[in-house]
Amino acid sequence: MMEEFEDEKPVEVKLVVTEEMRSYLYDITKWAKFLSIIGFVISIFVILAAFSIPALMNSNPAVATQMGQLGSSGTTIVTIIYFVLGLLLFYPSILLNKVANKGKQGILFGDQESLNNAMASLKSLFKFWGSITIAIIAFYFLLIFMVGAGVAKA
Repeated sequence: MMEEFEDEKPVEVKLVVTEEMRSYLYDITKWAKFLSIIGFVISIFVILAAFSIPALMNSNPAVATQMGQLGSSGTTIVTIIYFVLGLLLFYPSILLNKVANKGKQGILFGDQESLNNAMASLKSLFKFWGSITIAIIAFYFLLIFMVGAGVAKA
């Protein structure tokens, strides 16, 4: 009886992509392209701001006095923070651009490999934002803990 099961081949399940699904995927590629372009523009502005904010802070005495004890290291910290934020916005824009380009090619030409690459980029995009979300939640819990510990000492 066990031999009967060993001889059977596993049933291969094929997914069917309907025309309605192709239409949805094509619409997704349009929005992904739009959002990737917006993301590129915003990330470039943030990176440019990273390098122009120190000059602005040094040229404005009111801002310099508000920086107080940080002095020139404050402008360096601001530059680093803005530069990292710009890079954090740039990476998902690259992934969205890949989704848009490969997805469109896969849908229009029936290219399975391009569609697979688009879905892999989409997976990477969700993993990236999931990781960022976990990091932000962990930071908030750490901040709440630190504030609670500070209140308890006072």
